[in-house]
Amino acid sequence: MIDFRTEPGQYRHWKLAFDGPVATLALNVDEKRGLSPGYELKLNSYDLSVDIELYDAVQRLRFEHPEVRAVVLTSGRERVFSAGANIKMLAQSSHGHKVNFCKFTNETRLAIEDASDCSGQRYLCAINGTAAGGGYELALSADWITMVDDGATAVSLPELPLLAVLPGTGGLTRLVDKRHVRRDHADYLCTTEEGIRGKRAVEWKLVDEIAPSSSFRDTVRKRANELAARSDRPKDATGIALPRLERLIASDTVSYPFLHVTLDRLGRTATFMVRGPAGMPPSDAKGIHAQGPMFWPLALARALDDAILHLRFNEPEIGLWLFKSEGDAAEVSAHDALLQQESRDWLVREIVLLWKRTLKRIDVTSRSIMTLIEPGSCFAGFLVELLLAADQSFMLDGPLDGDNKPPASLRLSGLNFGPLPMGNGLARIATRFLGDPGALERAAAARDKDLPAADASALGLVTSTPDDIDWEDEVRIAVEARASFSPDALTGMEASLRMAGPETMETKIFGRLTAWQNWIFQRPNAVGDEGALKLYGTGRKPDFKRERV
Repeated sequence: MIDFRTEPGQYRHWKLAFDGPVATLALNVDEKRGLSPGYELKLNSYDLSVDIELYDAVQRLRFEHPEVRAVVLTSGRERVFSAGANIKMLAQSSHGHKVNFCKFTNETRLAIEDASDCSGQRYLCAINGTAAGGGYELALSADWITMVDDGATAVSLPELPLLAVLPGTGGLTRLVDKRHVRRDHADYLCTTEEGIRGKRAVEWKLVDEIAPSSSFRDTVRKRANELAARSDRPKDATGIALPRLERLIASDTVSYPFLHVTLDRLGRTATFMVRGPAGMPPSDAKGIHAQGPMFWPLALARALDDAILHLRFNEPEIGLWLFKSEGDAAEVSAHDALLQQESRDWLVREIVLLWKRTLKRIDVTSRSIMTLIEPGSCFAGFLVELLLAADQSFMLDGPLDGDNKPPASLRLSGLNFGPLPMGNGLARIATRFLGDPGALERAAAARDKDLPAADASALGLVTSTPDDIDWEDEVRIAVEARASFSPDALTGMEASLRMAGPETMETKIFGRLTAWQNWIFQRPNAVGDEGALKLYGTGRKPDFKRERV
């Protein structure tokens, strides 16, 4: 089983150090301690275990170190930054693991960019040795790239000529969309094994600056301090420690304090039961800081994030996720209102941003999503995002026969209209009503009101509102039908429908990931017995099928 829970004391591949407002994350991969046997992580190449630690470090820097205003990504080795994803690992991995690995790695790159854009924690990459493939893609996630000018260090994306695949974590898109590298220069880079070094790398915008070995450290320190000076993070705040998540895994359940996941392997369905808070929230930001990691929105977000990753990697045949909730909607609304009230506080900002990133994981997860709103549900405020993220939603109209719980209702809040955007830059509710501003205005006018099924349906917030006579059958038929469809076709359909609206660098990355990784990683030119990925390092040349498809 792959476990995404870790902490700095358990890191095998990264070293985290601090110097006032600047932190340094140095990659020094333990070659013998990869995720699986059968390969060595030479030349600072990486597998999922390396990225799990990086993701954890990025998360902890945001919550535990508010004083850190700039982060330097570099290598702990001389003359090598990173050779990228380990080739032997890719060659022996299942197709599903390769795609999930690329997706998680990309989400971690996006979390770095989100820290720079939204948290005031700016990233600089100090390339102190050759950066190839995924190693250079990691550098591309930073705000600024400084490369040593030693006559040997180069940046490259050699996947096409060497492996017959493509950069899997956004490298092509970041080159042209983020760094505005000319198309012909990008094409040359991606079809040249040895890469680009020195002044040409700067002229082509592949890096921002070069510095000789003698002054490289001083240059990096100067640039990091310049980035730190532009940050709005508090200089004297105290962070909160993120303890190891409490989680209990049984044969068919995964349980956290505020989340319980039940697995139906025969029906290929997972039910996420989100549990509301145990009471009303504190009155202000000081109370949030006092509760720290046990503050309900933060504890729930961490649990949901872990559960998503756990099911992605460890339960690949569970194809339908059902989201449900239980609790006091008034208590959920009170926590939601507190997040809006204290939005200027650095910790509150990080909690909301964590929800944004966790919800984005749902958007790009190749699972069908349905949300069920029943009596006793607590879908209010930011929890309504679990409804808006769903492919279909069902809300019971009226009470259940023999049940004394009040009828189901929804409550929208300000958090549903901007602070939690999708990858397309729009709120989920704005994406739902794309091209229909009147519907969006009507929904906005209904904020902070309890909406029963009829009102939620009239506003276009739910797919169907059966009564108690039809509820069980309609939900059962929808679930059984979904489970009967081709998972491949569903993945393609859902990825196409979820990201309506404007194209962004993020939607391009994930759209292409869904398309080209699911295609190229299965083509014989890459993974066949005579394919480039399988023959890499053997001295034999691949035998390519020459037709263009």
